[in-house]
Amino acid sequence: MDKQKLLGQLATIREEWLQSNYLKQGELFIVGCSTSEVAGERIGTAGSEEIAVVIYNELLKLQKKSGIQLCFQCCEHLNRAIVMERSTMEQLHLEEVTVIPVPNAGGAMAAYAFKQLENPVVVESVVAHAGMDIGETMIGMHLKSVAVPFRFTERFIGNARITAAYTRPKRIGGARAVYPKA
Repeated sequence: MDKQKLLGQLATIREEWLQSNYLKQGELFIVGCSTSEVAGERIGTAGSEEIAVVIYNELLKLQKKSGIQLCFQCCEHLNRAIVMERSTMEQLHLEEVTVIPVPNAGGAMAAYAFKQLENPVVVESVVAHAGMDIGETMIGMHLKSVAVPFRFTERFIGNARITAAYTRPKRIGGARAVYPKA
């Protein structure tokens, strides 16, 4: 892993998120990440705490600058459950499930996040305002219903494709309806 390249890619992505004005204070931001894919391996085959550390620390910078609430999607072995702070769970009136993510059941990123959070919990699902999918981990099930793709100048983090989205409210009405400019 080229740590400097990874840091550069993450810094570019962080700045593009911040300049977009799509992230709002207190909103939920979901991260799905295959550290295996970042390392150039097939998802679920080569999890790396070393890569998780780098990505987690850069995401904390995004959180501090934007005020978002981070949460981390586990892998399919935990049915893509979500790691978050207990205070976030309580604020959103979510229900805790009993499991501790580990690299081989939860994924390296979620397992690392669980160890770093002040008071970590796992919940079964969320409805996030925005998110980032590193390595095609399929976060879409955890986004609000109208997700809008957000494209970065950086299309990869390491060897993993990156996909991101923010959400907007549904538009209702018909031909005479008036909508605010996006």
